[in-house]
Amino acid sequence: MTQMPSYSDLLRVFGRIGLLSFGGPAAQIGLMHQELVDRTGWLKEKEFLGALSFCMLLPGPEAMQLATFCGWKLRGTLGGVIAGSLFVLPGAALIFFLVAGYAAYGDLPQVASAFLGVKAAVVAIIVQALLGLSRKVLTSKVNAVVALASFAALYSAILPFPAVIVLAAVLGFVLSRQTATPDLVTSRNHVENPWKQTVAAVAFWGLLWLIPVAFAVSAGGFLKDVALFFSQLAVVTFGGAYAVLAYMVQAVVQDFGWLTTDQMMDALGLAETTPGPLILVTQFVATLAGQLQGGASLALTAGLLALWCTFIPCFLWIFSGAPHVSRILSNPRLSSALTLISAAVLGVIANLSMWFTINLLFAKTTLSPIGTLPVLTSFDPIAGILTVAAIFAMLKLRLPLLVVLALSAIAAMTIGLF
Repeated sequence: MTQMPSYSDLLRVFGRIGLLSFGGPAAQIGLMHQELVDRTGWLKEKEFLGALSFCMLLPGPEAMQLATFCGWKLRGTLGGVIAGSLFVLPGAALIFFLVAGYAAYGDLPQVASAFLGVKAAVVAIIVQALLGLSRKVLTSKVNAVVALASFAALYSAILPFPAVIVLAAVLGFVLSRQTATPDLVTSRNHVENPWKQTVAAVAFWGLLWLIPVAFAVSAGGFLKDVALFFSQLAVVTFGGAYAVLAYMVQAVVQDFGWLTTDQMMDALGLAETTPGPLILVTQFVATLAGQLQGGASLALTAGLLALWCTFIPCFLWIFSGAPHVSRILSNPRLSSALTLISAAVLGVIANLSMWFTINLLFAKTTLSPIGTLPVLTSFDPIAGILTVAAIFAMLKLRLPLLVVLALSAIAAMTIGLF
């Protein structure tokens, strides 16, 4: 068994992950795989994929929950809190600064070119992540078929995300062998009384979640709406931020009237350029809405409340379910179900990657029976050049992630001067 890392090592590695976790779940999962499996060897391949499958079943940002679970796996509850917090805090701090700049200067034109370069690097990160994960997950024809079917069903909007995951689990359960796969069984962090830990986690984290919500509800008005709305999102956001964006836009723009459609889209665009989970867009929306309604004080309060209601539930889900994961992975039928969920997750990531890439390279898109298609005449050649260069730097030159991000941003800003 791999030696348990020290807390200082945990802080260093997950701090690095938090600072470099650009590009949404596809790139973030790939980065964690690179750090925790390939570079440090703290987790085995099967442990990582089993954790990923478990986290994909939960509401909320799967990459943040994966970081939390991996931290728990390595150093218990405190390790999980450290890993999950470090994954969120760098992006959350940056979001507050971005909102302040956006409120003061509009759409931040001075950094638009740099954002284009960062997004090009993000595509390269996603491509690298997909290639790495596909080599690990596509180990059989069944896995490949499930991944492809998952991508097609989601991209064409034939099935919602939860249905795809459920169908993959059912298929894996039906096709399972009757003997457990030894690599999936692990005694690390074995829990003698998992239900006792589950009850304790539900009581502690549930109470921690609800206390600020209760204060906000008693205060009424805008903060009450923020607390209840983002708490509701924390329960229904299966599939990550992209899966809930349409509902969120409708509620924020039409139901509450907090932001305009253009402001909501700007919030998403800026959230995509920060490290950490894309669901940090909730913090951006709440902070900007607070700024518009009551100034800096209300903005900070609303942003912190949205952060709390978005991420404290993640700790609740992980710490209440984590003690049962080893038992699940040692059950042949359940482990087979999780194996096919991993294959479906690859299709999910490919779907998100396709969406991001098309929207980066083409200014206009159109809906078709098979999903979103680009309008070819709207192709952005600068974005295309930057993307190809970033992929070449990442895959062929094997430059570090931070170097590729910096070079892409500098290149885009330089091109923007002409």
